[in-house]
Amino acid sequence: MMFNNLKSIKTITSGIKFLSLLSLVCLFLASCSVPNALKPKKISKDRPINADERARQNLEQGRGISLKNVARGRKSTTYEFSTSNPLWRASLETIDFMPLATVDYSGGIIITDWYSDASSGNDSIKITVRFLSNEVQSNSIKIIVHNKKCKINENCTIREIDSKIKFELQKSILAKAVLIEQNSKTSKKK
Repeated sequence: MMFNNLKSIKTITSGIKFLSLLSLVCLFLASCSVPNALKPKKISKDRPINADERARQNLEQGRGISLKNVARGRKSTTYEFSTSNPLWRASLETIDFMPLATVDYSGGIIITDWYSDASSGNDSIKITVRFLSNEVQSNSIKIIVHNKKCKINENCTIREIDSKIKFELQKSILAKAVLIEQNSKTSKKK
């Protein structure tokens, strides 16, 4: 009789373990969301079902390319590469003595690394050139100069400075950009 009671207790405990495991699995699965790929897509009333019509609509809205337009030579976008941008070239030529940390033409920014010459042991500067437009104008670039002063025990302070370096750099970059642009125009005419 005792043996039967133990057997029934084992059966009950194994059933409870199974049910608790099953409920945990159900809770886990219920907490998981359905991925977007498995969800049915909402179809807009304005969006055609036929693939050819959708492609035509995308082209009309400017969201696609057509090989016919490429073959005809239709250009909807103009790309200006860094070698043809006078401001970019002039900026790189002006600060070419400094090590560069970040140069991002598509983002329109040049950031130098910290630079110090031999005479200023504890002072160093960092220059950021931000391009606001491609036009050769004084408001097309923004120059930020940071100064880092370090004391002997390695405590450094960094702050933005508004010195004549900033204005001299801007003047030099704009002057070089004008020369590059003029040389580019004269070489195109020849």
